[in-house]
Amino acid sequence: MDMDRFFTLHDGLPRQAPGSDAITQDALRRLRPYGLPDDPVVLDIGCGPGRSLMMLARVTGGRVTGIDVHPPFLAEAQRRINEAGLGRRVWAERCSMTDLGGYPPGMFDLLWGEGSIYIVGFAEGLERWRHLLKPGGLAAFTELTWLTENPPADARAFWADAYPRMATEAANRAAAERAGYRVLDTFTLPASAWWDEYYGPLEARIGEFRERYAHDEAWTAVLDASQAEIDLYRRFGASYGYVFYLLQRGG
Repeated sequence: MDMDRFFTLHDGLPRQAPGSDAITQDALRRLRPYGLPDDPVVLDIGCGPGRSLMMLARVTGGRVTGIDVHPPFLAEAQRRINEAGLGRRVWAERCSMTDLGGYPPGMFDLLWGEGSIYIVGFAEGLERWRHLLKPGGLAAFTELTWLTENPPADARAFWADAYPRMATEAANRAAAERAGYRVLDTFTLPASAWWDEYYGPLEARIGEFRERYAHDEAWTAVLDASQAEIDLYRRFGASYGYVFYLLQRGG
């Protein structure tokens, strides 16, 4: 995948992964009974342009840091922070999720990631970041997950190439427990979380770019790949989806 063109295709879209503000709020509501502080210290890993970052800040009232490596996303996140007047307790920092050594162990009450942990892999991310949580601290991640033990062959083949570490919910729950977490709750994102603010706007953007770059083979390859993913979900979305995993650090 041509990542420069990929980011250009996605820049300015409402979301960079399936989700919604209501789903972010629902996940936070589900975490409240498990000791989420009134003024939590939060790390949003792979915050993108800051959609969930801003919701975390507004709902929790805490001190929230968002990290990403794509400068345009960080610029958009910072713009949102500035416009909301939240610069004293919300930050957007350029930092790779594979190198979080700048944050001391036990710094955070809550780790968060919507549509981002796949970059390092679900099990590896949980293991790599666990030390950043206080004992009993909370974590919430959405992860692309098989919703059936026997997915259709076309879906299985597509994701075997695009995300071979994709697993079932049962396997992910077991991986979280092995990494030292207690699984508090899980829920599957509805189809509307894919279409309303992600695939719908992305498909419209693909159509615009096909007209703009009609004779550009490199662009055609990127657009075809993105459209293939959308078409796959349209056909086989019942067999896979994003699951929100709500976790608590043990020990």
